[in-house]
Amino acid sequence: MPVIYFTTMKHLILTLTLLLSSTTAIAQFQSEDIEISGYMQGMPVWINADLPPPFEKDSFWEYRLQNRLNVQWYLSPDLTFNWEMRTRLFAGDLVQDIPFYADAIDQDDGLVNLSWLIADREKWMLHYIPDRLNLDWYSGNWRITAGRQRVNWGINTITNPNDLFNIYSFYDFDYPERPGSDAVRVQYFLDWASRFELAYRSARDMKNSVAAILYGFNKSGYDIQMITGYYRHRWAIGGGWAGSIDQTGFKGEVMFFADLEDQPGQNPTNLIAALSADYMFDSSLFLIVEALYNKNGGQDDFLLFGEPLSADNPSFSRFQFSAQATYPFTPIWSGSLAAITYPDEEALFISPSVTWSALQDLDVNLLTQIFIGSADSVFSEAGNVIVGSIKWNF
Repeated sequence: MPVIYFTTMKHLILTLTLLLSSTTAIAQFQSEDIEISGYMQGMPVWINADLPPPFEKDSFWEYRLQNRLNVQWYLSPDLTFNWEMRTRLFAGDLVQDIPFYADAIDQDDGLVNLSWLIADREKWMLHYIPDRLNLDWYSGNWRITAGRQRVNWGINTITNPNDLFNIYSFYDFDYPERPGSDAVRVQYFLDWASRFELAYRSARDMKNSVAAILYGFNKSGYDIQMITGYYRHRWAIGGGWAGSIDQTGFKGEVMFFADLEDQPGQNPTNLIAALSADYMFDSSLFLIVEALYNKNGGQDDFLLFGEPLSADNPSFSRFQFSAQATYPFTPIWSGSLAAITYPDEEALFISPSVTWSALQDLDVNLLTQIFIGSADSVFSEAGNVIVGSIKWNF
């Protein structure tokens, strides 16, 4: 056993050294045509989850090391090549105890599978995937982006039914960049506040493709967008807005989805509406509240490593009420508290977090996610998470 432990630690230390040295070398390679940025992040994670047999324990430790690297190469004044990627090292109980864990990490939902499981060992694994890999042409009123990218149509902070192409999960604690899509996006800017967008994301199964049009404009101080298109063999129509009432921000997103053909066992239509308000107090306390209605919404179960949410079903319950508060205690200390209640599931999610800016480019964070639910709730066995993070930006 000591020999196995020593061998494993030797491999982990070697991998860590290679990641650090390669990151430092690449970060030092800068020019007028190439910009490189990113971060290194160490993250111990403790998970408490009531997993079904054959699992014999209900708490797990995992250790993650993440290298984020962003490369922008300016090929000409109008054309940019973007390549953004993350390489992650996983070690600990989850890799060792969960047989399908490596397969769950080694996933790429894009048209082209760019996921690479570099190493898969008994107690650790190393995984690489790019989430931005595109050419971006911007000239005059036109902008065309082709390749893996983030087509960001969402407006709200917590729930985004307008985000047809790459919706994200609010529960994902280690992915601030959010996922991308293999897509083509064409934007035409009419003026400073108006634009047309056409975007298309292909899929390996063509029925899962997404193609939509957005028209955005400003009216009476409100940024408004209208959307319609094809979403995974459903017709989608809706829109959103962002403005303010006095000093309070007021945002909303509404989408209606209808099946293009009958699908037994599924709801043929769904209506989703998410309204939010935000306010900055004189004390620098920033508060966001949101109410969500998901007509046919909800999930049958919840797993910490489960399937991502979708634009046509972006919640775990029909109704959802959320609040998030952030406050800077000092110039180097800040904290946040997020809470979500699910009335029809009789469940509650609470997530406090505190961040210390130890140095100019070094942040230390502690975050907790707590799921509380009745015996009949999808959250009854969801589990809880405590995460520590040390992050160096370069």
